[in-house]
Amino acid sequence: MNTKSTGNLPEKKFSAGAICATIWKNNGTSKTTGDSVEYRTIQLDRRYKDKEGNWQNTASLRLNDLPRASLVLQKAYEYLVLKGQDPSSSTKIEIDEEIVM
Repeated sequence: MNTKSTGNLPEKKFSAGAICATIWKNNGTSKTTGDSVEYRTIQLDRRYKDKEGNWQNTASLRLNDLPRASLVLQKAYEYLVLKGQDPSSSTKIEIDEEIVM
């Protein structure tokens, strides 16, 4: 998901070195009932600098990225599971990034 094309802001980010898991809150329509539904998706990226020194993102991971990817995905999972248990958590507005390593 891209904030430039959708205008949507991330709900939460977990970063470990160059690896980042971003949680996005989305709205849609249930295919079975037609009701509005809210769901979350997780985007996994590796940040790097290109030849010109500009920061870029890629979904391509290297062998040494896998432990950090596992860590940030686990943190995203914990966040979503714990958030699902807190009825007041849907009122949180600010974007929060957590450095986990």
